[in-house]
Amino acid sequence: MKKITLFFVFLFAIVTVSAQETPKPNYRQAAKYSPKNLAKMVHSTSVSPHWLKKGNRFWYAYKTSEGSNHYIVDVDKKTKKPLFDNVKMAKWLTEITKDPYDAKHLPRFNFKFNEAENAIRFRVTSTEEVEVIDEDKKEEKKDSTSTKKARKKKPKMEKKTYHLEYKLGSNGLTIIDTKKPEKKPWQRWANIAPDSSIVLYGKNHNIYWMDKVNFKKFIKDEKDTTVVENQWTTDGEENYGYTWGGRGQDNEDVEKNKDKRKGVWGTWSHDSKKFVFEKSDSRHIKDLWVINSTGKKRPTLETYKYHMPGEQEYYKSQLMIFDIPTKTHITVPLDSTRQQSLNVFRAPRKQSQRDDEFTPSLLLSKKGKLYFSVISRDRKKYDINVADLNTGEYKTLIEERFNTYIESRPLVLFNNETEMLHWAERDGWAHFYLYDADGNLKNQITEGDYHVDGFAGLDEKSRTLFFTANGVNKEQDPYYLHTYKINLNGSGMRTLDPGNFTKRTSMSDSNQYFVSNYSRVNTVPKSEVRDSNGRKVMDLETADLSQLFASGYKFPEPFKVKADDGITDIYGVMYKPFDMDTTKVYPLLEYVYPGPQTEAVNKSFSYRMDRLDRMAQVGFVVITLGNRGGHPDRSKWYHNYGYGNLRDYGLADKKYVAQQLANRHDYIDIEKVGIYGHSGGGFMSTAAMLVYPDFFKAAVSSAGNHDNNVYNSWWSETHHGVKEEIDEKGKVSHKYKIDDNQSLAKNLKGHLMLIHGDMDNNVHPAGTIRMANELIKAKKRFKFMIMPGQRHGFGRMTEYSFWLRADHFSKYLLGEENTDADFMYMNMDEPKNR
Repeated sequence: MKKITLFFVFLFAIVTVSAQETPKPNYRQAAKYSPKNLAKMVHSTSVSPHWLKKGNRFWYAYKTSEGSNHYIVDVDKKTKKPLFDNVKMAKWLTEITKDPYDAKHLPRFNFKFNEAENAIRFRVTSTEEVEVIDEDKKEEKKDSTSTKKARKKKPKMEKKTYHLEYKLGSNGLTIIDTKKPEKKPWQRWANIAPDSSIVLYGKNHNIYWMDKVNFKKFIKDEKDTTVVENQWTTDGEENYGYTWGGRGQDNEDVEKNKDKRKGVWGTWSHDSKKFVFEKSDSRHIKDLWVINSTGKKRPTLETYKYHMPGEQEYYKSQLMIFDIPTKTHITVPLDSTRQQSLNVFRAPRKQSQRDDEFTPSLLLSKKGKLYFSVISRDRKKYDINVADLNTGEYKTLIEERFNTYIESRPLVLFNNETEMLHWAERDGWAHFYLYDADGNLKNQITEGDYHVDGFAGLDEKSRTLFFTANGVNKEQDPYYLHTYKINLNGSGMRTLDPGNFTKRTSMSDSNQYFVSNYSRVNTVPKSEVRDSNGRKVMDLETADLSQLFASGYKFPEPFKVKADDGITDIYGVMYKPFDMDTTKVYPLLEYVYPGPQTEAVNKSFSYRMDRLDRMAQVGFVVITLGNRGGHPDRSKWYHNYGYGNLRDYGLADKKYVAQQLANRHDYIDIEKVGIYGHSGGGFMSTAAMLVYPDFFKAAVSSAGNHDNNVYNSWWSETHHGVKEEIDEKGKVSHKYKIDDNQSLAKNLKGHLMLIHGDMDNNVHPAGTIRMANELIKAKKRFKFMIMPGQRHGFGRMTEYSFWLRADHFSKYLLGEENTDADFMYMNMDEPKNR
């Protein structure tokens, strides 16, 4: 009798589960949260401080449902005041421009503080049209034939621009002028020395220069034939020159622009007497192409250099030091036979330089030294070097060696250049190390099983380091970022911004205060100011999410589960339909991006929900989660787990996490699991369908690097690995082998959609085309969409790709197919006024 009862209970359970309904696709709900509609509901969510040069002061703009406000904060005085009164500003602008304004609808300002930092200057364009003044024609004689002809023509008109100044605390605006802002096309190519004495630029692959006098003449009149231009180098040629520019242009435009001035970008010495340039030889690197089929009358070819993994050729780099007074140059004597990459260490820019128009790139050292790093092609050997700017002779200060790839952060030089801070992962965790100027290790500063993210500031007087780190507090999500201070001898470490949130900070140049923006995915973002001891000085803002919540929005849910090894903690976020009915069962979608340089898991609140919250509204439970081999903000072991297995390393975790969540939640239908992603996520989502074909039932893979043999060498040789081999004669070669998706095409059982932009010059369309080719040869049904004229990010077709994805999962997981020609909910957002 007992057995019969149990049988009927089991049978009842089966009937109950089978009777549970799958929701119908809710396109109206998804359309409600389009990027356009979200922009009307959510405005500012963080404070972005513009630190001033005098005192511990900053200004910021913050927008709510009541409009935009601008504030100036004096942290020393603990005051926060409106930069101006919105009502008065609207009145003054209306009186001057004759265009109506009110306090909630002011123009978007682009402020510049004056040198005294007691007034702001900005421009406002009115609707009034005025005649364009041609400065060249002013010089023509009034009775000239050309002038008489010109009078007969209709004058060219433009909208009047007001250049205005507001002195803080005053009762009005001052009109500086009504000239249209000066066009500065020279900013695209002019590299101006820190003391403005000389300008470097390029023409026909070589370096040219102008002195200050001639550059001023050029700015005044580009057609001035008395401007003297000087050629410095003569050895530049295509793909082995000194100029930058041309990527993204088709061959017709490259030919048209070949004689134009171009940028010569390098790094200046602080005294403007030296200029350091990295010259790269890519003549031997093979070409790659995309075709622009939609831009011009005839389809045009775009040619660019592209190095693929495993190719024996490699970029050959030189470090050149140009002497400005003598117009000579020398080359740092590096081993040109080694396949390696170079990086020049630069002086950090101050927070108070954010709004400066002129911020030349400066060398790290002020004392005639050039600090630079060299990393081997296999990224297992990393050296920090210092060279003499006058001779080019150099020595190695610090060496790092590892069996997987080495990552780095900028070198910090301090104490009159007698000490250095070096970031490394040599003990399996990222930490700072203190060195003297000769490369001798003094001590390890930070230590423990946590990840130091980066440098935040340094108080040399008290010998205190400020830095950001993950995973210090073991009670929190290890991805939550916080700011810390520690003495350079490794003592006295303390948290400056505690709390169970992730925090992003901006520290003042004085290192006395920092602005902290903090939230989780399930909290309202807030902003505050703290001092260097971690004491809260003042609150700044709480984001206005009132309209978002009024629309029916609900926060997503963070979760913690185990990886497929049953030991490693995996952190993720679950997004649900806001009108979820827990009596129904919902298909599960995984949004993936494998990195390994990052993971596609939000830790702070974000209203950019196109790939997550919005997808859930169609009628799915959507999850994002980490995987072993993912984000570097955990241990070196975790981050490098996928080294040597870049196709399959994260898939077991993706599958096992889905199963754990289905065990926890009855509303998840584990028989209907879909997966989608872009770029690396496009690669991973297709791989999941082919490696676990009976588990993942549908996928949408966009811009995927399905065949990493034709993706750029940096990414896959770094994260997957390339083997350096030396034969008995000392010849170096590089061996590379990686699994691709198309080799598993025969495994496809579910429903796959491939999407790619035909002008993607990052992940070339060839990878997706090869995948499609093998699927066809394997006689598989799948969907294939080319986005015409689109690069890697799909640009103006991003919204279209969202609805393609919604249609695909709606058909194969919710059982309802849309067959109308029109995307109705895209059309609803567009006014029919043409």
